[in-house]
Amino acid sequence: MAFSPVVLSHYQARPLLKAKRAGQATARTSLDLNCSRCDVAVDADGVTLPDGRRIAWPVIEKVAASENGCYRIGEDAEKIQIYSEATGRAYSLYPTPLAPTLLVSGLPMHRIKDTDPYHDTLAKVRAAAPRGCVLDTCTGLGYTAIEAAKVADEVITIELDPAAQEIARLNPWSQALFHDPKITRIIGDCADAITRFGDAHFSRIIHDPPTFALAGDLYSADFYAELYRVLRPSGRLFHYIGDLNSPSGSRVTRGVVERLKRVGFQQVTPRPEAFGVVAHK
Repeated sequence: MAFSPVVLSHYQARPLLKAKRAGQATARTSLDLNCSRCDVAVDADGVTLPDGRRIAWPVIEKVAASENGCYRIGEDAEKIQIYSEATGRAYSLYPTPLAPTLLVSGLPMHRIKDTDPYHDTLAKVRAAAPRGCVLDTCTGLGYTAIEAAKVADEVITIELDPAAQEIARLNPWSQALFHDPKITRIIGDCADAITRFGDAHFSRIIHDPPTFALAGDLYSADFYAELYRVLRPSGRLFHYIGDLNSPSGSRVTRGVVERLKRVGFQQVTPRPEAFGVVAHK
């Protein structure tokens, strides 16, 4: 019988320890990083899951002690992290009260201050207004592709590093990325992969690159010209930048807007609620 993997962070482990200390016979928690919730039985040796599997207290205590890790649970707790030989970057899954984010060399790939990765994703997708065929330039954990596919006809998403995809495979929130028939995954350099699409292929583009320091080529005029080429007339581009009102964000935004307009985009409009800009063809 196949069991669903159990993935926990301190947000799920600490309430279990609290239930133990309170002498409770049961506790309500999540076994998949808050994708769903269930009741587990609590006793002196550990907890019993609804399917009969057991987790011992030393395993739960290990997870509870970690502020910045998500763990696959078996006989022990294994932190979800990978070092990529391809890029020399370390990837790990970082917990929040709702969906986790991806850390790349210690930098979170979603907003986690005053929001969470799930609602951060919803803000980006609302700004992009997906329809028809959508290009998602940087897969990461796949949240953007998953949400866009709920309303678009097709989503093509590109990820540079296979290691990031391996983290996504271990993330309960990312499973639709691998199972939704409307999502096509491509592994490769987005700057190269985009040249293989025909003119006016996409109705919408969601461009959510890492920071300029990690992926400067994805902020270049040459790359923006490719985005313009593959976007259909009247199509829309959402470009994530970061906090538009911060000193660094303001500087990056000025350069982004100038280069987008230079290659032909029009009506480049700030969308501060989504930490980016929308541009039209």
